Order: sequence, then C-alpha cells, then structure tokens
Amino acid sequence: MKLAVYNKEGKKVSDFEMPENIFSYPWKPALVKQVVLAYLANARRPVAHTKTRGEVRGGGKKPWKQKGLGRARHGSIRSPIWVGGGVAHGPRNEKDYSQKINKKMRLNALKSALARKLKDNEIILVDEFTQELPRTKEAKDMLVALKDAISEKVFKKRNATIIILPEMDKVVAKSFANLSNTDVKDIMNLNVYDLLKYKFVLFVDPQNAMAKLEERVK
Repeated sequence: MKLAVYNKEGKKVSDFEMPENIFSYPWKPALVKQVVLAYLANARRPVAHTKTRGEVRGGGKKPWKQKGLGRARHGSIRSPIWVGGGVAHGPRNEKDYSQKINKKMRLNALKSALARKLKDNEIILVDEFTQELPRTKEAKDMLVALKDAISEKVFKKRNATIIILPEMDKVVAKSFANLSNTDVKDIMNLNVYDLLKYKFVLFVDPQNAMAKLEERVK
C-alpha cells in the first residue's frame, strides 16, 4: 500500500510503498492486549509497604505479667491487635508484578498494531525534520501544516501524535517536549503501548525508518 509523503510545510512530495511484511499483518486484539498488560505490569513498581510486628519499633518488654491481673495475656505491644502494632498480611514492596512476554509475541503485537494504524488511516509520513537548535514553534508549525493529512482538531486533544524517528535526535525531542499532546520515540524504542496511547503515528524519513523497522521485526 502506498502512502503520501509530506514535507514539513504540509505539501505532498512523493509516495512511499509501505512494507508488506509488516503492514499487512492481521489484527490480533488478544495478543495486543496481552503484550500491553505485560508492558504495564513490568513498569509497575510496588510502593505500598507495611511493617510486620518484627519491624515495628519498641515492644521488647512484656506489657504486664502473664497471670494474676485478670487481664488477657500479651507478650508485646507491637502485636497486630494493638494500636500502633505491626500489620498482619499487609502489602509488601517485595512483590513482583512482572510478566514474561517472549520476543516473537512482542514483535507480532507491534506489527499487528502498526497494520491496524495503517488500516485506520492514522499513519503520516514526513520526508524530514531536522533542527540545529530546539524550537517548539517549528515543531508546532509542522503539525499544523499537516492539517490536510491530520485534522487540526486532533492537535488540541491529549495523546494526539507520536513522532517516530529512525534514530533519536535530542534536539527534535526537545522541540516537541513542550507539546503535551505529542511524544518522540526512535524505531528501536517503539512499543505497542505507545502505538495505542497516541491517535496518530508520524514517521520522519520513512525510507530509513522503515528499513530499521524491518530489521527490528525480522
């Protein structure tokens, strides 16, 4: 399938044939969901943490003698049944939420999501976008100039566009950093979660970008 390639002024300059082995992959929602959930689980860091009776400070002395007072027997004021005591069966930060997803599943989910984006007309190609110094205005002007390819209204919503570069360019990344509805990734760090999070996918320098993408999904 051929897509139009635009310049940063929003004018069509050529057509580009999308790689058939990637963008003709079938849509597999169950696989995509499994990989996304694993991605989120692997990014999760356990924060909630409670102390057991052995970790709470104090309570080394028996509060009162075992017999003779008519009171219930207690060995420590740090027992879970005491106010200020330890917590029984509370959350611990040693818990591991990570899930294992093999390489083939991750790559197939990536191809499936990319193919779906193409089918839904949510992929845009731009021939080049380079800067010597980071300028947010130039980045925003390029997105606005592409309003014939992407509705201008999209730029006003959250998670509108993710910009994919063949290789990470820190200057370009800084230019888009102030635009809250965009993000910048390179081909090697592109993942399924980002594809689903953002409405449109904008590839810069499609010739090199697709070559690296094909090399990655081999």
